[in-house]
Amino acid sequence: MSALDGPEDDKPMPLLDHLIELRKRLVYALLGFMAVFVACFSFARPIFTFLIQPAITDGYKVIVLDIFEFFFVTVKMSAFLALIVGFPLIATQIWAFVAPGLYRHEKAAFRPFLIATPFMFYAGCAIMYYVVLPYVINFMLALYTPEEIEKTLRASDYLERVLQLVFAFGFAFEVPVLLVLLVRVGIVSTAGLRAKRRWAIVIAFVVAAVLTPPDVVSQFALAVPLLLFYEISIWIGSMIEKKREQEEKSKEAASTETAVDKPPGESPG
Repeated sequence: MSALDGPEDDKPMPLLDHLIELRKRLVYALLGFMAVFVACFSFARPIFTFLIQPAITDGYKVIVLDIFEFFFVTVKMSAFLALIVGFPLIATQIWAFVAPGLYRHEKAAFRPFLIATPFMFYAGCAIMYYVVLPYVINFMLALYTPEEIEKTLRASDYLERVLQLVFAFGFAFEVPVLLVLLVRVGIVSTAGLRAKRRWAIVIAFVVAAVLTPPDVVSQFALAVPLLLFYEISIWIGSMIEKKREQEEKSKEAASTETAVDKPPGESPG
């Protein structure tokens, strides 16, 4: 491997310098989180209106039952949204801490995953809000709950459920990115993923039970995409492994041809 392909700084960094760099990245991530939190808190009312729109559209009322309830709702909502909106910034700081120790070809291998990570996360959040959430509300309140029961939604409970589901779906959409990355760097193989398919089914439903509210519709709505992404990861991973095998065979063939073309008396070096 050439020197140009090595890390930007081959000199070993003392442990204290690593800790100082880690502290700096954590401070930047915290400052970014606080900035997004303040912005979300400043625009709490339009954000709140946006989040309760699926319930209002179906004709349900969202109420508060305490003097300070809306204040605490906006604080919790702002903190949760700061994690969701600030996710790219946090990921960027993690990458800035890890990247200097990587080779250039390793950075090139990671770059597509850095682009896919926030894209898939926000895609999961959007699909949850615009596609899944209306069906969950309609099923739980219109189809499952008896008509004799008056349906009003408490603001704190509603927002907690919605933000929990949004984050859970964003996390679910990261599964193919993580698994494909592990296959790409050689930590896991598609054969191993296929062999552990039964465990994946169990883990998917356990994760869905932990991350979603305690209702069957939400759990299935999360578990099914998790399993689907697991299968997609196996398919993409198999393509990566085939490409890797072809590259290795090409290198072996090229080295064999080079060795054959050398004069008999010439040393390999």
